[in-house]
Amino acid sequence: MALFGALFLALLAGAHAEFPGCKIRVTSKALELVKQEGLRFLEQELETITIPDLRGKEGHFYYNISEVKVTELQLTSSELDFQPQQELMLQITNASLGLRFRRQLLYWFFYDGGYINASAEGVSIRTGLELSRDPAGRMKVSNVSCQASVSRMHAAFGGTFKKVYDFLSTFITSGMRFLLNQQICPVLYHAGMVLLNALLDTMPVRSSVDELVGIDYSLMKDPVASTSNLDMDFRGAFFPLTERNWSLPNRAVEPQLQEEERMVYVAFSEFFFDSAMESYFRAGALQLSLVGDKVPHDLDMLLRATYFGSIVLLSPAVIDSPLKLELRVLAPPRCTIKPSGTTISVTASVTIALVPPDKPEVQLSSMTMDARLSAKMALRGKALRTQLDLRRFRIYSNHSALESLALIPLQAPLKTMLQIGVMPMLNERTWRGVQIPLPEGINFVREVVTNHAGFLTIGADLHFAKGLREVIEKNRPADVGVSTAPPPSTAAV
Repeated sequence: MALFGALFLALLAGAHAEFPGCKIRVTSKALELVKQEGLRFLEQELETITIPDLRGKEGHFYYNISEVKVTELQLTSSELDFQPQQELMLQITNASLGLRFRRQLLYWFFYDGGYINASAEGVSIRTGLELSRDPAGRMKVSNVSCQASVSRMHAAFGGTFKKVYDFLSTFITSGMRFLLNQQICPVLYHAGMVLLNALLDTMPVRSSVDELVGIDYSLMKDPVASTSNLDMDFRGAFFPLTERNWSLPNRAVEPQLQEEERMVYVAFSEFFFDSAMESYFRAGALQLSLVGDKVPHDLDMLLRATYFGSIVLLSPAVIDSPLKLELRVLAPPRCTIKPSGTTISVTASVTIALVPPDKPEVQLSSMTMDARLSAKMALRGKALRTQLDLRRFRIYSNHSALESLALIPLQAPLKTMLQIGVMPMLNERTWRGVQIPLPEGINFVREVVTNHAGFLTIGADLHFAKGLREVIEKNRPADVGVSTAPPPSTAAV
């Protein structure tokens, strides 16, 4: 009985679980590109290390090592990998740091000073980034683990007291190595918890698409890493800006990502597109009214000839009044994705009327239009764009089959009017696209679209249009209330 109850609760929870409308998978193919850009950023960060002055006394010698600066980072071996528990792990071995510092030595009444170059060799760094979902649904670096060590240091002392420096070099370089060890991990911790989070803050979560609708890209759970990829589930739902709390129930199939040949894959379910169309429908955008000169001349003449008898019977005095053609979508359009292609089904009313000046409209006819549009998706930069094409079209009367037969001559000219006058306006909007949740400065290139049953996937490679440093400096937050020191468990060793 207990087993039956547990099974029932599990099924009930599964029935209410909401599937993501958008999924993104970053594969191990992207890691080499990310590593190259990340190492450039890491090199610039390590150059900001500040090492405390090293002062001391050995017998009658007083020394002071100050103004220590990191001048360069040379990497011999580095690896960036996905790890199931850590998400991203960077390991650097046998690297070297170039240093420059000021030396001061006092022996009795003799003084020596100047600048000198040094090197820290056998530098090893192992740092991991844990990624998670914050309360607002944004992806964040939630923890940075770090281990760093410098195996040896060398300084080419010279000048008046070269022999004295040679005597003290082991003591001085050992002290500098200890101080350097203590500074590497705090710099990396600050880079991850503050600077990389500033980069992730550029990813859209709930943002406006235009003046009518917005989109919700909040993460539904923490990112999941395997040894070969990183998967992220986004809600992927549009909403009217006037109804920010409105939500369309997601009854579409869950998109699946199986491929790993490209750097990144993005999957969209039918729900993603259905929520967009329903949001525009609720915002009142899916209607069009053409009056007077806006109606194509040939169609105007055909409509007047078709309804000449009705005009004479209803109100012959308004026979020369401007003609009005109104299209109004009756229900939210629906998207169907199949391996053969993507289609959008639309049902709308078509109203034909005369609009005499300063008088009520004279309705001539009201009919229903069924249309089917084909949709082709593409990624450009980081925008998902859509190209629509009118494939099927028919009009019929809700009143009688005889009236539907009378509408057959209007079928071709109305379809032409839609293709010439309406479709370009739709495509102008859909081709502007909607942004995919990627950080600023990263774009998609060489994309390939594949249709499946109920969802589509887009495989692409990544391109850094801007360097990490450029984007981070642009969005750098004030370091207020943020600890830059790692927890004791992740301190440098």
